[in-house]
Amino acid sequence: DVNCVAFQTLVFSLTLTEIGLWATVWSGWILLSLPLVLVAAHLMHGLLIGFHEASHGLLRKSRRLNEFDGVILGVFSFLPFSLYRVVHQMHHMHLATERDTELWPLVITKTPRWARRLAALLELTVGLLYSPLIFFRVFLRRPSLVRSRKVRRRVWAELALMVVVWTAILTAIAFFGVWKYFLWMYLVPGLIAANLQSWRKYIEHVGLTGNTVNSSTRSIVPKSWLGHLFAYTLLHEPYHGVHHQNAGLPHRVLPQFTSVLIPKRPDDVAPFMSYRQALPDLIRSLANPRVGAQWCDATESRLREHREFVANKKPTNEALRDERAYLH
Repeated sequence: DVNCVAFQTLVFSLTLTEIGLWATVWSGWILLSLPLVLVAAHLMHGLLIGFHEASHGLLRKSRRLNEFDGVILGVFSFLPFSLYRVVHQMHHMHLATERDTELWPLVITKTPRWARRLAALLELTVGLLYSPLIFFRVFLRRPSLVRSRKVRRRVWAELALMVVVWTAILTAIAFFGVWKYFLWMYLVPGLIAANLQSWRKYIEHVGLTGNTVNSSTRSIVPKSWLGHLFAYTLLHEPYHGVHHQNAGLPHRVLPQFTSVLIPKRPDDVAPFMSYRQALPDLIRSLANPRVGAQWCDATESRLREHREFVANKKPTNEALRDERAYLH
């Protein structure tokens, strides 16, 4: 089954693409390098989803290989694998609630709109730098939600490994003077891949205020062969609602359970056929980026407060000024 080797296919494809990038940059064929950068970015995005699969223990049948791949992918995405796994478990346990730390601060009703807009801007434009900070916030805050001493020791160990590996890489790059290859082969496609990851994450959840999986998740169910190929290179992550319904399902079987995505309640979100079709639904929500049913509760609370204010107001110019100030 070709789906069983999807991750290996991504690794092999990225290796070939990087060889092609090296050759075109070395030869000065910039016009050929540009499309290869985009291909590399897409494949790196797929590997980031492999990082996600590893956090569920589903990337490899061998537990050791699963852990190994997760740690290595974490080193190159600036995020300790063990930390990502803990925070991502919280995302599944507390989906679209104020305890969903992976979607912070968009799930916090007390966060002002300007702060949520800024967070969205940073995550969607410099995701390679900003996204790890969301996870480090969970680890470093006091009291930390990562309480296990064993897990904390492992996170620190993975951080140390990250520092050692990147020190060695950057030292070698500086010694041999190959910064342009680093720029073309890692940094530029890596920045694009991280932003693609952020946009996909936002399409999956941002702007939805439901309290169930299907009302707080956008899923993609492709119909064309190109759509199916695209989903394959993303390890079937587009079937995101199926994944949230049962996080223990390997990615290769997710397309077999699309029936669970059929809307059963008025606020359920019907699957889209492509990310392009789902994108406008996200764009409309970015002026006020938020996630979760708690936003509906907060709105109702403010409406009740306003009704009480109106009921008790005095019919004077001063009272009218107070009301305008309150609403503003």
